[in-house]
Amino acid sequence: MQASINQNESILDIGTPNPFSDFLNEQGLTVYNTTGLDLDESPESVGKYDADIATAFEIFEHLLNPLGVLKAIKSNRLFVSIPLSLWFAKAYRNKNDRWDQHFHEFEDWQFDWLLEKGGWEIVRSEKWTSPTKINGIRPILRLFTPRYYIVEARRKK
Repeated sequence: MQASINQNESILDIGTPNPFSDFLNEQGLTVYNTTGLDLDESPESVGKYDADIATAFEIFEHLLNPLGVLKAIKSNRLFVSIPLSLWFAKAYRNKNDRWDQHFHEFEDWQFDWLLEKGGWEIVRSEKWTSPTKINGIRPILRLFTPRYYIVEARRKK
């Protein structure tokens, strides 16, 4: 992100305040969060923020319909990351916390298509793995199977 943003730009960090939004504030950027908004019930509510850039790091997999949020974002630039669907693991679910579970885990092409349908064009993207020191077949697969996907996108003209 650092190469793509200016110091005087504002950021809508979709989701609750987190260490990354705190870091951005410490860097002198103006950061807004969507704390208290149910983006499934009112995706258009992100449109009330008029920020230069929107970020959504590991947020869209929790939403039932992320398309509405993508369309409602007023920013012209977007940085977003998601966990990728893994053929050897089911979607994450915390049975004790309904907000801490994934409704979607996308393949990269599915997320690219969602962004396109939401009015975005991808500028660049990257995938990375999530190795762990636990023994077993799945941890071995995680050494070389990409788990996360990040995208920089611009609003289509």
